[in-house]
Amino acid sequence: MFNFSFILHRFRRRLIYPLLSLFVVLALLLGTPAVSQAFSIFDLLIRGVQIIQLSNISDSQEVQLGRQINQQLVSREVRLYRNSDINRYINQIGQRLVPASDRSGIPYTFQVVDDNGINAFATMGGFVYVNTGLIRLADNEAQLASVLAHEIGHIASRHAIQQMRQMAIAGGVASVAGLDRSRAVQIGVDLALRRPNSREDEFEADQRGLANSRRAGYAPSATIAFMEKLLRQNGRSVPTFLSTHPATGDRITRLRNAIDSQTANVGDGLDTAAYRARIRPLL
Repeated sequence: MFNFSFILHRFRRRLIYPLLSLFVVLALLLGTPAVSQAFSIFDLLIRGVQIIQLSNISDSQEVQLGRQINQQLVSREVRLYRNSDINRYINQIGQRLVPASDRSGIPYTFQVVDDNGINAFATMGGFVYVNTGLIRLADNEAQLASVLAHEIGHIASRHAIQQMRQMAIAGGVASVAGLDRSRAVQIGVDLALRRPNSREDEFEADQRGLANSRRAGYAPSATIAFMEKLLRQNGRSVPTFLSTHPATGDRITRLRNAIDSQTANVGDGLDTAAYRARIRPLL
């Protein structure tokens, strides 16, 4: 006779352990206290959200994220200057610096922002921006190159990635799996426009930028000359480029100590007349 009770008993025993395991997993996922605005792994799987692991983001992922941040910047936040001669000239300077930088393995994009404010900034993935106001203020190409090299230094050091990770954790928007890509773009835009770099980041970008411009053949004295000019703005308010970049006096001192006075003016880019001719559409 077929013993149905015995079979059912064995079937139940075989099912109980998988069911208990599933119950424990769900309890862990759903019972873990939720941080404000954070996403659990369970939520992320259901929603299909694109997640970025900032702790080990690859170059290609960083460039892709930088493109998305740039798209939002140029479509909503800043107005680009469209003169082709000026854009070509700025890109020429930037691309001269890239092979001599500490991170030349990613593509770089140099863009001119139509803004009289004295400012330059960068975002991850090789995107560098410089205001028309800063281009006008520079006395020569070497001074402008020193600013672009400084921004390349931030990209080489991945400062924006580090700041994004810190902001995401502090704001409770990073899950154990990583950071939602759309939120990462929002943070990246905010970092590019409104968040000052730390004192340590500025010192590092200064040193990388100085070495970069020098290796590219520009006279190192221009780096200090331009910073000093920014601080002597005839009683005007401190330029944006410095107001969001702390410890300027200390930075100038450190840069001066890193330059050999005997070779400070050795290199290209000190011809003021030649520079003015190249930026004539802005004058």
